[in-house]
Amino acid sequence: MNILRFIVTLFCFSVIFSCSNQTEKIVLTQSEFNFETTDTLFNKPFIDIDEWRDMPVRHRYVHGGFNGNETRFSFYFPPKENYKGRFFQYITPFPDSETLSQGAKGEEDKIGFSVSSGAYFIETNEGGAIDFSKPRSSSDPTISAYRANAASAQFSRIVAMKIYGGNRPYGYAFGGSGGAYRTVGGIENTEGVWDGVVPYVLGSPMAIPNVFTVRMHAMRVLHDKFPLIIDALEPGGSGDMYAGLNDEEKEALHEVTKMGFPPQSWFGYKTMGIHGFLVLYQAVVMSDNKYFTDDFWKVPGYLGANPPESLLKSRIQKMSKIKTGIAIDEAVRLGIKEPLSPQERGTADAAWKTLGGVGEGMPVAFQLEDMLPDVNFLGGDLIIKSGDAAGMTLQLTKIEGDKVVLGPADPDVLIKIRPGDEVQVDNSNFLAVQTYHRHQVPGKDYPVWDQFRDKEGLPIYPQRPMQLGPMFTMGAAGVLPTGKFNGKMILLESLWDREAFPWQADWYREKVKENLGDDTNSNFRLWYTDHALHGDVAIEDDPTRTVSYLGVLQQALLDLSAWVEKGVEPAATTNYEIVDGQVIIPATAMERKGIQPVVSVKANGGKRVDIKVGEAVTFTAEVEVPENMGKVVAAVWNFEGLPEGFKNGDFHGWDFENSNVFPAKGEFTSTDHSGNKATITTTYTFSKPGIYFPTLRVASQRDGDSNTPFTRIQNLDRVRVVVN
Repeated sequence: MNILRFIVTLFCFSVIFSCSNQTEKIVLTQSEFNFETTDTLFNKPFIDIDEWRDMPVRHRYVHGGFNGNETRFSFYFPPKENYKGRFFQYITPFPDSETLSQGAKGEEDKIGFSVSSGAYFIETNEGGAIDFSKPRSSSDPTISAYRANAASAQFSRIVAMKIYGGNRPYGYAFGGSGGAYRTVGGIENTEGVWDGVVPYVLGSPMAIPNVFTVRMHAMRVLHDKFPLIIDALEPGGSGDMYAGLNDEEKEALHEVTKMGFPPQSWFGYKTMGIHGFLVLYQAVVMSDNKYFTDDFWKVPGYLGANPPESLLKSRIQKMSKIKTGIAIDEAVRLGIKEPLSPQERGTADAAWKTLGGVGEGMPVAFQLEDMLPDVNFLGGDLIIKSGDAAGMTLQLTKIEGDKVVLGPADPDVLIKIRPGDEVQVDNSNFLAVQTYHRHQVPGKDYPVWDQFRDKEGLPIYPQRPMQLGPMFTMGAAGVLPTGKFNGKMILLESLWDREAFPWQADWYREKVKENLGDDTNSNFRLWYTDHALHGDVAIEDDPTRTVSYLGVLQQALLDLSAWVEKGVEPAATTNYEIVDGQVIIPATAMERKGIQPVVSVKANGGKRVDIKVGEAVTFTAEVEVPENMGKVVAAVWNFEGLPEGFKNGDFHGWDFENSNVFPAKGEFTSTDHSGNKATITTTYTFSKPGIYFPTLRVASQRDGDSNTPFTRIQNLDRVRVVVN
């Protein structure tokens, strides 16, 4: 693996820069603009834009790339008086655009956060976007994994020192989901590029496709029972999520829970879908085709060879004919396809959606001549039986009535399909993949797979000839994670994460321990965020149940820079234990550690209260911030649930204190001199019968700044009120 070394040497290149006084020009001559790297793919940088901009904040924008390849970068430099000698670099889940962060607002604004923190900001296209309908299987994964990012980071230092003068800028990278793989891969496989990193919502080398397959199996089997499961886990519920389930359902819930899926996150079962598996499915089928064509439905030991009734009822093998193609605008009008907002591109939770499209002007769905069965369809295939595309297969994401919606599709295939072509809608392979994790049992360092081993530690199910997880991880990170790196790292993980099950952060922490031993705390921290999901957005899913971890991420970057530059120790690793695949944390902030406040709400003194219409309920709350980690700066109440017409996508960059989702501000009183403890009391009268889950959201901030949109660490708590 190349170790990047950049040294100053003569290189024939010149480029014009604007200085902070926009009328003055600085010309970098051959002797002034010096850049060399042992990675010869990136030894010819260029700049094609250099201008001052005022949105989202005042900054100097520099855009360019490297001749000879498709890598492009954007640098966002603060005014000289604001610069503190560092940069923050964002690494996206999938290679995409180098301009994704432009236009973001509020706490989602990476450019504004960086500039306000005295850092210039970097984003790249990581070598060029990937077309998942035509994977570049022959390309070198290390380019998008870290080489393009590393070259851009090192070149940015040359530019920064010319603009500002001074010494080498400190550099910090951060990325989530697939970007977390590459953030870790970058610091593990380069020298002198990044001084520290903040990967977040990180998976393990066995995550893909297994975290998706076990979840989809549970989604199919438990679909009608999720309301019971959710109610049992809500405050004031029975606590027994297995009550009311038959044996097959209990087994599916037990299996997915022991694999690490956080049960509280089932509240989103109606909308969570298959997530990033959309762009993984075809690769899984291609990698192990024999599993799907022969073994699953025929060989003893596989579920399909002795299928339960629920599996047979879910299977579709329907013949029909193409009636017409449906373009994107019509699909959106029909409600079978949703457009992707610009703000979602490049985020940890939604980046995969940009890879699920087809060529411009091509159909995104088809109308068939026949109605399709009404089943809980999670995905499948459209097999072309006649016409110019006969023998080809297209991935399906949805069926509705007589319509089928496409996943990633090759335009060269789509253009051949005509009305009247015979097709078969078949979800056999998609049903088969839902138990694939049972046949992928790894080593003992993955105890969540112990449920699939016998007393001697041997697999109880037939095993496939290769494990796909490490292969997919290599594709994302270029290498497998080892826990060996120079620099410092704060790893962030979400306790309600449906895609990166929380135990995986501990897996990586153990790798770090193997290499550093007693010195682990000298350059590594792991912080868990409660009530947080996978996405790095201001609001994801239901804001009366979940909080954003963006404030934690921003504070982690600031704490990381203080750790590297000044030796200031960050907060301790979250105190946790892992029990049967579930990460368990203490109830109080002082025991829990990390940086997130803890909230405890009661209604008339308990977690559940039964009242009559018109009765007032007294709500009390205690909020505690870990010691020296900040003060409570905001508290807001939601008493009666989400407003009618609420849509998650409408709330990018939202300010929860000024939203109709949380209409009542909580008056909090500090209970100690440091401001890290507070109490909140209020009353509310319910005018209609029903079951309500009043919610209190709070935020703390390290300096007690209630005005900044950044570094606000959130948490919430709920109670149940039954109004008769």
